[in-house]
Amino acid sequence: MTAVTFRKAEREDTGKILAFIYELAEYEHMTGDVIADEDTLNEWLFERKAAEVLFILNDGKEVGYMLFFHNFSTFLGRAGIYLEDLYVRPEFRGQGFGKAALKELARIAAAQGCGRVEWSCLDWNEPSIKFYLSLGAVPLSEWTVYRLTGQALKDMAAKG
Repeated sequence: MTAVTFRKAEREDTGKILAFIYELAEYEHMTGDVIADEDTLNEWLFERKAAEVLFILNDGKEVGYMLFFHNFSTFLGRAGIYLEDLYVRPEFRGQGFGKAALKELARIAAAQGCGRVEWSCLDWNEPSIKFYLSLGAVPLSEWTVYRLTGQALKDMAAKG
């Protein structure tokens, strides 16, 4: 493997980001859940700056990406980073790209004084689980993620 480098996504990369999102969704068997489009990503990533995207590069070519944003821990009294997506194309897995990406994200978090980096992983994704455990990540088995989305979110927002 050559040296891994990273490139911050620019507005003109929106189509490339969406293509990676679809690749990740296919891997996770969730393509039917993707409703994002280029206009929406452009607005939220580059106008509102709600999240950041770094491309993982091999010889200057994008082989993966990570999308992350800041959250906040009241217990730590400081921000953290939530890793929403980490994706490496299948032909580049097992070569250190994922580890390099998490190392880069940890470097960013430490440089910004963040208290932690967190992410979620599907229960069936054993290869990723083994990988995360090998890095010293700890599963938070006592926590359950809850989500309001779609009509339930609209209904809750409308309640008086």
